[in-house]
Amino acid sequence: MDHSNDHVPGAPVRSGVPEHGRIPKYYAVKVRIASLVEELGHGSTIPTERDLAERYGVARETVRQAVRELVLEGRLRRQGRGTVVAGPKLEQPLSLASYTEGVRRQGRTPGRTLVSLDRFPCPPALATEIGLALGEPVWHLERVLLADDERVGLESTYVAVARVPRLDTEFDPDSSFYVYLRARGIEFGDADERVETVLATPREALLIGTPPALPMLLIHRVSRDTEGRPLERVRGLYRGDRFSFTARLRG
Repeated sequence: MDHSNDHVPGAPVRSGVPEHGRIPKYYAVKVRIASLVEELGHGSTIPTERDLAERYGVARETVRQAVRELVLEGRLRRQGRGTVVAGPKLEQPLSLASYTEGVRRQGRTPGRTLVSLDRFPCPPALATEIGLALGEPVWHLERVLLADDERVGLESTYVAVARVPRLDTEFDPDSSFYVYLRARGIEFGDADERVETVLATPREALLIGTPPALPMLLIHRVSRDTEGRPLERVRGLYRGDRFSFTARLRG
């Protein structure tokens, strides 16, 4: 099938309009609001639902559904009682680079807020994943991820106490865990990583500061050192409206 010359690579083909030409009314309004968003630019406040409904000749509920989808996609964000144009999503590489490195490459300021640092006997499922004996002491480090002081994710890291016995006294929770490991002669070799879409639990949504219905990107990672020994198990939860993930593939 031939497409028009103004088709933009990466955009929905035929602007998302099905071949039979019939589209929901809210989607037609969403496309028009999306064009308005491009004109307004980052940080601008969009017109109220009432103004948009009058402008496009539709019901306010139709506008509300269109705006809701643009918020979920990260094109818009709520600010106080209004809605503003969101900035570009953070691009995080699927690699053994730290969160700190990925955020700084985009001119943003990374940060973390410590939720908890606990030590407990390794349970069976975790022991299998990171190659530890059942009951061996394990650290669990949980932190809220920040970008320019905006909460954007939640990260849980599990690592054997034997690898970093003084984590509770030596490590700055606001700093990069990977930098901390490398400073102690521990180098990363490779990792297995899996990405899926989930909804946050009520606790996670409260910590990240998002509504429970906001889609999240969940990363599971098991990293190994240069000798092939399991090093860490990470569960990283990222806001779907603020993050995208990139990878370079080679044949």
